Amino acid sequence: MQSEFKITRRLSRQIHVGKVAVGGKAPISVQSMTNTDTCDVTATVTQIQALQNAGADIVRVSVPTLEAAEAFGKIKQSINTLPLIADIHFDYRIALRVAELGVDCLRINPGNIGREDRVRAVVNCAKDKGIPIRIGVNAGSLEKDLQKKYGEPTADALVESALRHIEILDKLNFPDFKISLKASEVFMTVAAYRKLATQIEQPLHLGITEAGGLRSGTVKSAIGLGMLLAEGIGDTIRVSLAANPVEEIKVGFDILKSLHLRQKGINLIACPSCSRQNFDVVKTVNELETRLEDILEPLDVAVIGCIVNGPGEAREAHIGLTGGTPNNLLYINGKPDHKVKNENMVDELERVIRAHIENAG
Repeated sequence: MQSEFKITRRLSRQIHVGKVAVGGKAPISVQSMTNTDTCDVTATVTQIQALQNAGADIVRVSVPTLEAAEAFGKIKQSINTLPLIADIHFDYRIALRVAELGVDCLRINPGNIGREDRVRAVVNCAKDKGIPIRIGVNAGSLEKDLQKKYGEPTADALVESALRHIEILDKLNFPDFKISLKASEVFMTVAAYRKLATQIEQPLHLGITEAGGLRSGTVKSAIGLGMLLAEGIGDTIRVSLAANPVEEIKVGFDILKSLHLRQKGINLIACPSCSRQNFDVVKTVNELETRLEDILEPLDVAVIGCIVNGPGEAREAHIGLTGGTPNNLLYINGKPDHKVKNENMVDELERVIRAHIENAG
């Protein structure tokens, strides 16, 4: 089903995080962050691989110590097809070390590194190795003078903090950076991004920080990120959830799919079910979602429990199932194809979906 509405994106300066283009006309990338102990190389590699299997474009890894930097180097050796960002605070030596070990992007706020010579050392290293920098402003860690000036975190405080860091990079003639302005309060975050988007040309990394658990964090992120993305603001996103990081990738793509900004994986159209249903819609959809998690190719699949809305939705999807008596009817590419009994319905749906993808490829 094609939408008559189209989002016009803000055209930003394009940078590259590894082989992933960020900004310009590149697709909006979906990121997550590991929550394992970085020094546990095996656990961290395993989690990154799970994120990659879920479709992650970029993964961020916290590197709080020089010991963790050495572990990061081993992780990078095992992960050579997915760009990795090193999340670093304060210690410029860590940034220099991970740069030597092949990091694809440095998440480090230049204003927090310390002396000018240390900032210059990191920026010169990034220049030499072609490594972009991500500035990350967070409402929970604003500079003390800004906390005093504004009394509490505000959108203006976030923007002022960001411009301070940007000024440092501008003076050092380093334009290859992206920036985030995160707060847990939706309207503050949205206002900050809107304001900064008009003042710089660099890509913007969107996120609602500390959004909450899987359900509440998904809702808050969908609202905040959705408002900005619908206005064309945003080049890369992270959905911050107190949950398995894989869920962040799933939700991120669902947000982009709903706005027609990115298509990856199954777009499942399903009715909430009612007494008209001819099969257990909720059970069917839950089982399908679990079985089809490995599919990254875009495909619209409709699962509707009755014949009221079912035929219309089924005709608009690549694969559509509508409830019927005594058997359900399966549509393929908008046309009725064959009938399916309840007892083998999920198996048949999966078979048809996988065959359709294989034939399309």
